[in-house]
Amino acid sequence: MGRKHSAPRRGSLAFRPRGRHGTLNARIRNWPDVKSEEPTLLGFMGFKVGSMNVLTVDNVDKSPTFGKPIFNHATVLSCAPMTIVGLRAYKNSLDGLFVFSEVYAKQLPKEIPRKQKLNSDYDSKIGKIKDNLESLNKLSAIVSVPPKQAGLSQIKPYLFEIGLGGITLESQFEYIENNLGKKITVSDIIKPGMLVDALGVTKGKGWQGPVKRFGIKKKQHKSRKTVREVGTVGAWSPANIMYTVPRAGQMGFHQRTEFNKKVLFIANEKEQSVNPDGGFTHFGLVPEDYVIIKGSLPGPIKRPVILRYPIRSKGRKLDVPKVLKLSTQKGELE
Repeated sequence: MGRKHSAPRRGSLAFRPRGRHGTLNARIRNWPDVKSEEPTLLGFMGFKVGSMNVLTVDNVDKSPTFGKPIFNHATVLSCAPMTIVGLRAYKNSLDGLFVFSEVYAKQLPKEIPRKQKLNSDYDSKIGKIKDNLESLNKLSAIVSVPPKQAGLSQIKPYLFEIGLGGITLESQFEYIENNLGKKITVSDIIKPGMLVDALGVTKGKGWQGPVKRFGIKKKQHKSRKTVREVGTVGAWSPANIMYTVPRAGQMGFHQRTEFNKKVLFIANEKEQSVNPDGGFTHFGLVPEDYVIIKGSLPGPIKRPVILRYPIRSKGRKLDVPKVLKLSTQKGELE
């Protein structure tokens, strides 16, 4: 009986450590540098509703189906209006960026105290940031998203930070100052046809063994005491187990990023309905604004997904897809 002396490794090392994420919403560490003429927020949060088929006209040049109708598997996100509740200013130091100051709106949404108590002296802090704009390095907005308005039963809002795009810090500061305490809809930030990055937390699968977690092969029947473990975890001397060895542990509930996902459609439920009869399975009815993204997105139903301006921009012009039909009923486009 022959044995292999080597084999390809099982499971990617690019996603280590495979530990549980701390919260349900993704943490964004980097924002793209967008030099837009008009200042804008660089992201928006939606809640995963479900999947559907979308019939569009293929507008990719040199494609075999160019100009013909094609099916697109897509994901629907319910997007409640975001409220800009604060402004955070960063300054550079020898140890990197640090928070110079932050200011919050005078009138905050009534559900904010359920999440966090925000108090600030608006007049003095907004003046402090304005007087030190030349020495600042970065500005970002603090936004609040109420899941209740997106069709969920959760009342406690999501509070997180979003990057700003614009030519100068002065224009970004003026944009936040004028919109502090106001609501921003998804159509104000994201447009049909543009590419976005989708950041979310995947489905949790609990503690799993190396066969399911890394895809290793099972051992031969009766060859060892165990069948669903690795053949060897390392040498006897030195007695050490490398981190690259597939081991049992947490699987799922990891933060993942899907790059360059295409936005197919943006609308309001009152303008064009996307709800099937009886609502989406495990979600219900989409109440207001929604976004349809081509392909799949990380996470289960009702999990928050943050759409970010593409950090790996391909530099393409905005190509608005021509949507022919949305499959709001089961088997409608089959």
